[in-house]
Amino acid sequence: MKYTVNAHIGRDHYRTEIRTATQLIIADESFSNGGQDLGFCPHELLIAALAGCTNATLRMYADRKEWPLEAVDTRVEIEHGDTFDQTRIHRVIRLTGPLTTEQKDRLLQIANRCPIHRTLSGDLAVSSELA
Repeated sequence: MKYTVNAHIGRDHYRTEIRTATQLIIADESFSNGGQDLGFCPHELLIAALAGCTNATLRMYADRKEWPLEAVDTRVEIEHGDTFDQTRIHRVIRLTGPLTTEQKDRLLQIANRCPIHRTLSGDLAVSSELA
């Protein structure tokens, strides 16, 4: 699968429009970092992708299995070392509904297989070039 976004920043500190073919979101920095706090900062966008993917993956799996999962709430934290050479992401998943212990254990396994989790923990390469 291939996904594409386009990001644009003008002179506003540091408001960035991020677009797909059909969607628009605003990324920004907090006031304390010189931004206008109009949207998620880039680190929040990264962990938001993990949280959103986790919830959708678990919802799809439980629906397919016809399990009584009523809700999924996921909290994700990211922490970097001083030079960003080390990053720790911690995810806490709360499952609501009359699930068995076996179902909960299986849903945790499935969460660890959501596409964004696999992307972040797999063989990741980033390349850059000037247009």
